[in-house]
Amino acid sequence: MIRESQIGTAVLELRHASRLHGEGERQVQALADANIAIEPGEFVAIMGPSGSGKSTLLHLAGGLDIPTSGQVLVEGTDLATLSIAQCAVIRRRSVGYVFQDFNLLPALTAAENVAFPLELDGWSRRKAREEALARLAETGVAELADRRPESMSGGQAQRVAIARALVGPRRLLLADEPTGALDSTTGTAILQVLRDRADNGAAVLMVTHEARFAAWTDRTLFLRDGRVIDQSGPSDPSMLLARESR
Repeated sequence: MIRESQIGTAVLELRHASRLHGEGERQVQALADANIAIEPGEFVAIMGPSGSGKSTLLHLAGGLDIPTSGQVLVEGTDLATLSIAQCAVIRRRSVGYVFQDFNLLPALTAAENVAFPLELDGWSRRKAREEALARLAETGVAELADRRPESMSGGQAQRVAIARALVGPRRLLLADEPTGALDSTTGTAILQVLRDRADNGAAVLMVTHEARFAAWTDRTLFLRDGRVIDQSGPSDPSMLLARESR
């Protein structure tokens, strides 16, 4: 729930943001004229068919790509105006990103993977490990702290990746199918973690194909062919899907 005192400055804004890939006849409009604002304390889902622009939107929001036109602002800062190094700092301090393929470093243990962005940002090794262990416990995989990714199941690796996105005082969480490798019970537990983060003031943007998971959010954006075509409240994502299938 968005608290009245939190409303005013969006954590994430896309202003007429578009992204083209390729050139000439092979040019593809991955995202077209997107206008989105996500406030502190707001949990927003993105739904749509494959190729609709969901991952492109997340990449732009996380500064992993830049728009062909328009603006992407995180806490009021236009990411396109930053150097590569400055953008990396914004991502470490303000943005937690859960990748579909987890992106865990194979040579590091779970705790080291989760602590790594904090150490890059100047945290002491002890303090970073304490925070990492707390986040691993929050996602239900504390026992994996000293295990490397090669000895984890897909679901375990996904929860470690989510723990890494949760470390530190990050105000924007971006999650690309965060429950994709999880069973329904564990997926529900992770949704509760993300919901709690939003309720405590973070802005959360989640890509999902599951209408039942979108129902945890404050609203759902529906994309098709790179465009935001509609949005719903927390109880309506299944209605959007039914409308799209006609």
